[in-house]
Amino acid sequence: MRKKINIAIDGHSSCGKSTLAKALAKELNYLYIDTGAMYRAITLFALKNNAIKDGELLEDKMKSVLDNAYITFKYDTDSKQVDAYLNGDNVEKEIRSMQVSKHVSVVASLLDVRKKLVRLQQRMAESKGVVMDGRDIGTVVLPDAELKFFMTAELEVRAKRRYNELIDRGIEVSFEEVLDNVKTRDHIDSTREHDPLRQAEDAVVVDNSNLTLDEQFTFIIGQVNKTLEPGTITS
Repeated sequence: MRKKINIAIDGHSSCGKSTLAKALAKELNYLYIDTGAMYRAITLFALKNNAIKDGELLEDKMKSVLDNAYITFKYDTDSKQVDAYLNGDNVEKEIRSMQVSKHVSVVASLLDVRKKLVRLQQRMAESKGVVMDGRDIGTVVLPDAELKFFMTAELEVRAKRRYNELIDRGIEVSFEEVLDNVKTRDHIDSTREHDPLRQAEDAVVVDNSNLTLDEQFTFIIGQVNKTLEPGTITS
């Protein structure tokens, strides 16, 4: 029986981490864990519990209600996607809104939030066979992952992808608003005090500014094959 490994995928916002991670998990029959969705769900929780006021996170308020947040994932047989649930409610659509996007990096920078979610993410990966994407997977959550990727793309390319995604979801937004949001998130993610976004020393860098999804997937599968040799996986 072929061994199972953990695969960590880190990178900037809107560079296609989740799309690639989902495809990879499906190909390998691994568990996909969207840590970005977890931080978005916690941000939605903060908004619903009045822990964000005038764009600022009320840290004491957030800490006082944090233990009441319960995040799970469930497979939707109709959409064939794994949806995020917050305290039993499907919040997959709500967590993709610009309102959540504007505040997620600030909420994610709070140490208590990070500790709570990192513990949960590490428990999910204990049995191996996990593909996990986020900002600090290869450096903090799964530093011993057998295979790590760091994904990036040009700023305008990422903003355009995010804009198209929101429009496709029926969310009205301007490209300028999305571009500004991506810039802001990059800055906060890379400069926050706790677990900032950075490339793990042993990560394979994937700049997909000019790559198709098929080209990315072929490259990634090639790296997985090398890690799993002598067993092989074909795309």
